[in-house]
Amino acid sequence: MPILPITSDVGILAVLCGVCAFFFWIERATRWTVFQYMPPLVFIYLTPVLLANGGVIPVKAPVYDNLSKPLLSMMLTLMLLNVDVAGAFKVLGRGVAVMVLGTVGVVVGAAVGAFAVKSYLGSTAWKAFGALTGSWVGGTGNMFAVADMFEATDERSLAVLADTSILLIWLPILLASKRFAGWFDRFAKVDADRVARMDAAAEAHREVRVPPSYKDFVYLLFIALSVAAIAAWLSEKLPVIPNFATASTWRILLVTTIGIALSLTPLRRIPSSRELGMALIFLFMAQTGATADLSTLADQAIPFLLGALICIFIHGAFCVIGAKLLHVDIHTAAIASAANIGGVATATVVAEHHKPSLTGAAILMALLGYALGNYAGYFAGMLCRYVMS
Repeated sequence: MPILPITSDVGILAVLCGVCAFFFWIERATRWTVFQYMPPLVFIYLTPVLLANGGVIPVKAPVYDNLSKPLLSMMLTLMLLNVDVAGAFKVLGRGVAVMVLGTVGVVVGAAVGAFAVKSYLGSTAWKAFGALTGSWVGGTGNMFAVADMFEATDERSLAVLADTSILLIWLPILLASKRFAGWFDRFAKVDADRVARMDAAAEAHREVRVPPSYKDFVYLLFIALSVAAIAAWLSEKLPVIPNFATASTWRILLVTTIGIALSLTPLRRIPSSRELGMALIFLFMAQTGATADLSTLADQAIPFLLGALICIFIHGAFCVIGAKLLHVDIHTAAIASAANIGGVATATVVAEHHKPSLTGAAILMALLGYALGNYAGYFAGMLCRYVMS
């Protein structure tokens, strides 16, 4: 009996989880420098693309449909549960405002980029710009959430392509910016003791990590599943508004709002919500790769990448202008941009390179981006739809 292709639900899930586990093991075992510029997330997406298109696992299967919506809602809930807005403001202060301006830059940049290349893209490419904005404001989970809002099954492949490839350009720029710290401080008229004050605030806000117990995982799964179920039920009760909101749109907005609300309660102190949420994100990323249709990339990849490049450099300009106006140092500005464009993993790498004492604050800022990402991605998608019409 032939082993391949693998078509059972359990077999497909085993392959997807195995892909995730393999690349995390390789990263840990080898410590290859390549993983600093191309994190395991890239390979976790691309490998199922090759496996599915190579016939090892199917491109379409019931398990994908059954897994997609609840998994997406659960991972968003768990990531948002860990948001600490007050903590981010205490440590980074005006740096949070720079990140918010960077968020505005991504939204504006998406509209400008979409307008610049609209003649070379399909009529639904605005969905890809909206999904990309979700990622570049928050993280990978936001990208898939916004894609789900717009029911962008094919277009999200373009967003993933731009998200993974352009980060290879942007991350080295953020890392290299440390060399210009002295010049930038003079340019932005940064207070001489600003960095020292941030170090002190970061030390004061440092949280003691509590090892999770099996009970904590039960609590987290109950919370995530409950929010997913409530949002799914309510989304079916709300009206469909043509060209504005579908049941998927309402579901993601409800999950986002409920998750942020829960982060303001003692539930935020349950340990390992972010770690469990990240595990689900990687599994969702692998599942998305398995369902990617490579044929949708052939004609639109280059113009979409050009539009995305326009977007990210406008974002960078907004961050620099924000740092200048608010007198913020280059370390904070780079972390703010990384928190937007790359999420938790990239913000951590940039903080470790620029100012290791701010690593915890960088994570807080990236999680704040998760709270903003779905709203910003939805607004950017609507804006891009208008400029491309």
